[in-house]
Amino acid sequence: MATTRKVIITSAVTGAIHTPSMSEHLPVTPQEIADAAIGAAEAGAAIVHMHARDPRDGRPSQNPEHFEPILDKVKRNTDAVINITTGGSPHMTVEERMQPAALFKPELASLNMGSMNFGLYPMLDRFKDFTHDWEREGLVKSRDLVFKNTFQDIETILEIGNANGTRFEFECYDISHLNNLAHFHARGLAKGPLFVQSVFGLLGGIGAHPEDLMHMRRTADRLLGDDYQWSILGAGKNQMPLATIGAAMGSHVRVGLEDSLWIGPGQPGTLKRRAGHPHPDHSGSAQL
Repeated sequence: MATTRKVIITSAVTGAIHTPSMSEHLPVTPQEIADAAIGAAEAGAAIVHMHARDPRDGRPSQNPEHFEPILDKVKRNTDAVINITTGGSPHMTVEERMQPAALFKPELASLNMGSMNFGLYPMLDRFKDFTHDWEREGLVKSRDLVFKNTFQDIETILEIGNANGTRFEFECYDISHLNNLAHFHARGLAKGPLFVQSVFGLLGGIGAHPEDLMHMRRTADRLLGDDYQWSILGAGKNQMPLATIGAAMGSHVRVGLEDSLWIGPGQPGTLKRRAGHPHPDHSGSAQL
C-alpha cells in the first residue's frame, strides 16, 4: 500500500537579497511582513522564515526593534513555526546577525554553514531604476563580497542556539557546507535530526542543474545517514523546477519572495492577501 508523507513547506516572505524597487509586492513594513507570513501559514506553510527591514527605506535589518512587532503579530495569529534568520544580510557582521535570535529564542533559526562569495551584481542587468541609494550600492559591492561564516562563527551561533533551546535550519549552499555540517554533527554541537536546507542557484554557491541537486542528495546521504530531513531551495527561476524535482524525490520545500520574485515568466509573485478575504491571493499561492 502507498504510504502518505507529510511535506514541510517553508515560506520565506521577504529576505535580504531583493530590494523594494524590484517588486511592489515585496513586504517591507512590519505589518506587511507579518501579514505575508500569516497568509503563507493560512495557505499551508508550516514554517515562516523571518527577516526584518527598516520600514523607512526597506533595507535589511537585524535590529530587534524591527523584529518585535512582526513576531508579536505572527505569534498571535498563527501556530506556524517561526524561523528567525541568523544570516541577516551578507554585508552585516555576525554579531549584528545574531541579535534577534539571541534575544527572542525562537523554535528555529537559520544557520549558514560556510563562507562563500555572494554575487548579486548580475541583477543590475535586469533592474535599472532604484528608489534608494543603498539598493544599487549593495548590488555593486557584491562583486567583492565574501559572506563570512567561519568555523568560529558557526560554533558561536550553535552554542547560543543550543543554550536557548533553538533548533536550526542548516543552509548549505555547496558541498563543502555539508562537510562542515557533518563536522559539527560529529562533535555533538549540531544536534539531529538535522533540518538541511540545500540552496541552489546563487552565484558563488552550487549551481541549479538537476545533477547538482542529485549530487547534494547523495553527499548528504553519505555524510549524514538517516539523521537528517532534506529541504530544497531554488533561487530565482529555479524555485519551482527544483522544488518539484526535490518533492518528487521526497524532500521538503522552501519557497517565497525571498528566493524568487516570480511565479512564472513575466508573472510576479505576491503573498498579499485580498482585502476582506482571509486567504492569500491565488496569484501568489504558487509561491507557497
